[in-house]
Amino acid sequence: MEMDLEIEVMGREVIKPATPSPPNHIQLSLLDMSIPSMYFSTIFFYKSEGLVTASPEIISKKLKSSLSETLSRLYPLAGEIEGVSINCNDKGAVFTEARTNLLLPEFLKTFSVDSLAQLRPKIEAGDDPSGWPLLSVGVTFFGSGSGVAVSVNASHRIFDAASLLTFVTDWSDTMANKNSKVGTHQFAEATIYPPAPTHMASQSRKTDTKKCAMNRFVFESPKIAELKRKAASESVKMPTRVEAITSLIWKCATNASRSKLMAPRPTLMYVAVDLRLKLPSSVLSPDAIGNLQTAFFLKKDAESEPEIHEAVAAFRTGKEEVDKMLKDSVQSNTLVQGLLNMMASQGAEFKPDVDIYTTSSWLGKPFYGVDFGWGSPVWLGSATHTVYDKMVYVSLIDSKDGEGVEAWISIPAEDMSVLVHDQELLAYAVLNPPITI
Repeated sequence: MEMDLEIEVMGREVIKPATPSPPNHIQLSLLDMSIPSMYFSTIFFYKSEGLVTASPEIISKKLKSSLSETLSRLYPLAGEIEGVSINCNDKGAVFTEARTNLLLPEFLKTFSVDSLAQLRPKIEAGDDPSGWPLLSVGVTFFGSGSGVAVSVNASHRIFDAASLLTFVTDWSDTMANKNSKVGTHQFAEATIYPPAPTHMASQSRKTDTKKCAMNRFVFESPKIAELKRKAASESVKMPTRVEAITSLIWKCATNASRSKLMAPRPTLMYVAVDLRLKLPSSVLSPDAIGNLQTAFFLKKDAESEPEIHEAVAAFRTGKEEVDKMLKDSVQSNTLVQGLLNMMASQGAEFKPDVDIYTTSSWLGKPFYGVDFGWGSPVWLGSATHTVYDKMVYVSLIDSKDGEGVEAWISIPAEDMSVLVHDQELLAYAVLNPPITI
């Protein structure tokens, strides 16, 4: 049974950079402004002997001073968006402190994904991911020194998953006095995608309209190996775990949607690709901040069902085509045009009568290496769905052991009621298992 999580907010304050920022504007790119205006929210949970002996006041003070130092290196995060650029005016980032009497191990044993809403910084009236604040963080102290949760709400206008990791790594390394690892960071601005035209400031991209439900499906290592064997074919003899898991989810989500429709619709899986992993560091720094992605998509018409091995083969082809396009366009100095062509072809596919599943993989990104001085997180979770409940997406996140995969799936609530009983999916994944620490 889920334990009641009663939270008392102790304070909310604005943290400014430790040193004044150079007065300038950071240009947002066409892709930054094409992404929905939203915060995405991630929560890191820690348990440590050090948390039992240190007072919450001292921990909060250290978190705030280290955040202030980090903001002096990542100063645009303390600015505000005006039109299609960030005014680096040191307006600051929001820091919230809260407490609960509940013990962390008890919470993690019984939590629901929706209860994570109480652990992220509350979005107050007037907060705007296309204005200010661009960054809100929070710390929640669990009872009797049993643990803490550190949460981050980041504006998707300037952050993607890799940017988030760069920020939290800098902040945690600063807090833990690992300053040798902390360096300066490059904001991509309009170096990869062209600058956003000014008229985009007044455009708002609509999110989906159906109310969605989120669930967490955990794939353990032996089951992933089994799924990869099933997903193999002549064309892809050794599928990756991303290829196999994404293809299974696409098939099962499509079936869930079609079970509710009189006439089936075409289905499309949109797969985000991190450009930092694909481009030479001379073109794009591996820790550059911004929305630095391209994508490819898998598509099936209304009459045909995605089969896993076929989807894996299409996934591999799509990925190879992106790799080739990037390599060729870097060599011929036509990268911007190549990326814009990809954006245009994808945009043409976003139609109202198509089921679209946007998927991104955080696998292999060292989120479990984020150490504030309390060791590795015991777990990390996503709370974005508790802010926006009308978005269809799939996020793949490493399990703590680095072998398993957590798939966070947000689809229309009526489809989710079918998906949670899909025997093909449940043959490989466990629905919302408890976390034991």
